[in-house]
Parts: sequence; C-alpha cells; structure tokens
Amino acid sequence: MDYMKDYTNPDGIVSTEWLAQHLYASETRVVDASWWPQGTQRNGREEYLDTHIPGAVFFDIDDIADSAAPLPRMLPPAEVFANKVERLGLGDEHHIIIYDNVGGASAAARAWWMFRVFGHTNVAVLAGGFPKWLREQRTVEETVPILSPALFKPRQNLSLLRSLEQVREDLDTHLEQIIDGRRAERYHAQQHTLGPGSRAGHIPGSINLPVLELVDQRELTLLPADSLQQCFESHGVDLNRPVIATCGEGVTCCLITLGLYLLGKTDVANYDGSWVEWDAHDELPRELEKS
Repeated sequence: MDYMKDYTNPDGIVSTEWLAQHLYASETRVVDASWWPQGTQRNGREEYLDTHIPGAVFFDIDDIADSAAPLPRMLPPAEVFANKVERLGLGDEHHIIIYDNVGGASAAARAWWMFRVFGHTNVAVLAGGFPKWLREQRTVEETVPILSPALFKPRQNLSLLRSLEQVREDLDTHLEQIIDGRRAERYHAQQHTLGPGSRAGHIPGSINLPVLELVDQRELTLLPADSLQQCFESHGVDLNRPVIATCGEGVTCCLITLGLYLLGKTDVANYDGSWVEWDAHDELPRELEKS
C-alpha cells in the first residue's frame, strides 16, 4: 500500500502487511473495536470471540464509556478510560493498532480518537480492518489473550472534543465547519435516524458527507490522499478552516476525523453527543433540507 506515504500524517493507519511483520513485537498491541448498532443482528464481542487477529484484545465502546451519562457510549472520565485500558494490557509504552469488522468505519476510528483525546498518540487504525486481513488469509485465532496490566497515564486533549454548548455557540460564530457523516436520506430528513419519536433533519449549516464515501468499497481502506482531499472539497469542506465532525451517535464521524488527520488537519474535533443528543433538545434548531 505505497499510497500511504502520500498522506501528510501516515502514522494514523498501518497496512495489513506492516501489522503482519510487527505483530509479535513487544511494543505492539492489537485491539478489536468491532461494534454494531442495534437492529443489525450482529455483535462485535461475539464475533471477536469466534475469531480475531492473534493477540488482539476486545475494546468495547459500550463499556468504555461514561456510565453516568444519559446517552450511551459518551466519552468516559479520564480515570475510567485509563483503568479500563490498563486492565486490557494497553499502556503508555505501546503502539496500539485498532481494527474492526468494516475496515474502520465501525468503531476502530472511534477508539483511535478516544486514545488521542486521552493523550496517547502512538495509535493507528488497521487499513482494511479484519475483512482485508481475512481476504489475505493471514493468521487468526480464537484464544483470548491474557495480558499483564499496563500503566496508562491520561493526558486529556480537549481540543479534540466538542460539547452541545460549543456546537450551539458555533451556529452564531461560524468559526468551525460542521460535517455530518450520516447517510444523505437521514441528513435530509427522508429517514429517521433514531426511530419513532425522534426528530429528523440536521444541525443548521452543517455539510453532509456520508462517511462511506471516504472509503474504497472493495478494499475497505480510506481513499488515497488525492482522492480523499477531492472528496472533502467536492462536498464543500474548506480544508483551511477548523472542523467539527458529527453523525448519528458519535461513532462513524470519527472516520471523518481520521481522514482529515491523514491529510494533515489537526484542528478537527468530534461532537460526542452528535444527533442523538441534539435531537433530544426540542429547543434546538434543525434543518430538513440543505438551503
């Protein structure tokens, strides 16, 4: 995958070839972050237990979350995150490689972002994820590894995170572009995202860029640098301005963050609550169609 060298920040991803060569290095830690939303009839943990990359531990975004928050999967307090990942054997000294069952568009990018929020930058997403690993007939196992607890010292980088209040303020200041990674029919209120009782539509002024447009559908890898940049720009994203990424539940929008990071943009934050939080506040404005 020679095209990776064309990214400004290629450290955000690694190839299956690279991981195969470094799989048993003492500093390498492999993480399966597969996750499926309700209604898909699939379960990330069960699929991990069936088979996974050798040595991989399971990162459950439903569990590594703020249990006191009214919404699921919200970013946990720093000490909670540190305790959870330490028990998985993930520490400051490790190069953490994260994959999922859909090439990164599920929760691998979310887990990558979470590690970066808590100050661990030696982290990457496996390009093509587990599907590519399997297509290449690489080694897998069923055994759940037992790793010694590690030391993880969180150093929060809150510039990577936006709250509801900050997004609402941006509607007045327009200092940051808001990119909505949901499918077009959900963005344009043609389909409800959250089921009966929810409001349809999108945050006013946000740009719609469905996250799967950033992905090569055959390889399940992010597009090469030139194509990735063209995809963002064709949707009206100004790469010289800061960005807030959002989606339905704060998971898939992290692929927007990863894609922009590869292109050299570090002024990108995720709106953790995303539409599920915005929708819960009837007093907040929404648009049904892009004006």
